[in-house]
Amino acid sequence: MHQTNCVLVSVLLMIADGFIVHGPSGPLVAPLGSSVVLPCYVDEPLLMEDLEVEWRRKDSETLVHLFQDGESQPESQQQDYQDRAHFFTENIKDGNFSLRLDNLRAKDKGEYTCTVHHQHESGETVVQIKVDNVERLLVSGSDRSISVFVGEDVTLNCSVDSHITPENFEQVSWKKTNEDVLVLLYQNNKTFPDSSHERYRDRVEFFTAEIPKGNFSFRLKSVRTEDKGVYMCQVFAGGASANATVVLDRLGFSALHIMVFILCISASGSALLLCCLIYCRSTTEDTVFRLQMFLIFCPNILMFLSFVLWGFSEGSLFESVSCCALYFLRPLMLLWTAPYTDEFTGNIKTWVQYDSYLAEYIVFSGVFYSVLFKSAWDKSLNYAGFEGVVIIVMFVMVLLLNLLFIIYSLGRLIGRISERIITIFMALARISFNVLPSLKIILLFFAFGSGRGGFIIIAVVPVFLIVTRYNWDETCAGQMGCSPPVMRSVWLMFMLMVNAVLVYFYITTLENEKDRVGWICMIVFLQSLWTVINFTGSFKHNFLRLVPVYVFGSVCVVVLNSVALMTELILKTVNGEGAVGDLRTVIFSSEFIFTLFLMVLLVFEPWIKPCLESCQDSQLVRH
Repeated sequence: MHQTNCVLVSVLLMIADGFIVHGPSGPLVAPLGSSVVLPCYVDEPLLMEDLEVEWRRKDSETLVHLFQDGESQPESQQQDYQDRAHFFTENIKDGNFSLRLDNLRAKDKGEYTCTVHHQHESGETVVQIKVDNVERLLVSGSDRSISVFVGEDVTLNCSVDSHITPENFEQVSWKKTNEDVLVLLYQNNKTFPDSSHERYRDRVEFFTAEIPKGNFSFRLKSVRTEDKGVYMCQVFAGGASANATVVLDRLGFSALHIMVFILCISASGSALLLCCLIYCRSTTEDTVFRLQMFLIFCPNILMFLSFVLWGFSEGSLFESVSCCALYFLRPLMLLWTAPYTDEFTGNIKTWVQYDSYLAEYIVFSGVFYSVLFKSAWDKSLNYAGFEGVVIIVMFVMVLLLNLLFIIYSLGRLIGRISERIITIFMALARISFNVLPSLKIILLFFAFGSGRGGFIIIAVVPVFLIVTRYNWDETCAGQMGCSPPVMRSVWLMFMLMVNAVLVYFYITTLENEKDRVGWICMIVFLQSLWTVINFTGSFKHNFLRLVPVYVFGSVCVVVLNSVALMTELILKTVNGEGAVGDLRTVIFSSEFIFTLFLMVLLVFEPWIKPCLESCQDSQLVRH
């Protein structure tokens, strides 16, 4: 009897110590984006000691949440449930192990097990979630295309209607569909302006106060012609997605555009009119000289102003600055080639004959290096450590070398500085001229991501120094007795080889650049100008100032470039995309052709001059 009572008491104690885990009576149904509570509880509170609660997906055993050692363990959650699944921690001591799941997604549907371990006992229940398939994620844009003038601000509409609150949206993105360019991004309840394409950076913004209302419209500032196109607002929420499009069309000409047209027409018209007055009508030499000065300065100043306005409205920084610098300096080259430079007197005449074209090269090189340095800085290629120091030191060195020549050139022009100082600055200026091509390549290597490779070019520097310091007249003619055609032919072949090596290295450094064609056109023009200057320092020459070449440089180039600028502006306004993309390809190519004509006149002067004299003699005989 006593033994039977002991067994009965033991069984009763086991039953009393056991527990049953309860769950819901049926599946839970909730809409996307909402919060749902998964019930899990016991009838009597359990001691917190040795208590462990696990929530897992039944189909994959994925750990949804864990309570252990008296506290929840969020670090053990599977990533999809982090910050979405939460215990009611303060109620666990009462035997409530329910779980709240926020921002319900379509993939959350399925069965979940709540397993409770307490000392040597355990129990579980199963909870099923059914996601309400009636989704409400509607995105609306604008039914009509938007018209705007270039330079104005415009708002592109995107309104979201959903049962999911905007702060629980996974992502909202604006893209320009025809180019697949990211315009603006909203993700994890934050805006990421740095993720925008460089064309739109600092020009786009959400209306932050409107986002909680589901309004994801954005403002596009200072509209450009390339902004024309189709924009898509795409929303991802609760595992679903929807989108709407907005068309930015019919971009009108702004006041800046009209000013560019007026300046271009005025530049080309004044160039043609002045050319006709000079060469098609008989006037006095004094009048012709004044008209020549107008022809040299007036059209180029107008083109300079047109490129300034182009830069404000459309062009990129590098494109605009380069073209503006070229047209600001073009009169220097034209002064050197003008047929009436003998009308100048004193220091001005000497400076025009010997230093004007050299000043253009030096000053434009300074502008080129400044643009190059800015490009490297914008591309975040500011190297750390030794390489970063090298690129800054070299940039400063190049600008100082250019500054030395500018001081020397101004000293010669003014004529009030002592000869000794002029001589010192002249020596420094010549060193600057000799080393600039090599430094240019090294800087290109650094600026476009090939820093270490740039030092290979240092080995080529002595070759350039030898070429530029070699006096071909004295050595070839005086010591070797070479005829002018022979020594000029040898010099031309040698310079072609040197420039081929230089251009090869230039192209190598720029092979991964998006706007490499524009950069190469600039560099080839600078190199052709360097070759012209090198020739004038290597030979005693009498420059043939031929009217056709001068007219091409002063009139044809201006007309060609003004037409190119107007055409590019019209096409970008009408189609949203220009014909050439980068105006440097047209501007510097035409300038290179003009410089090439000058090189032909310099190098082949011994052959061209007799031909011209024979033609003149034959015409006199006929008369």
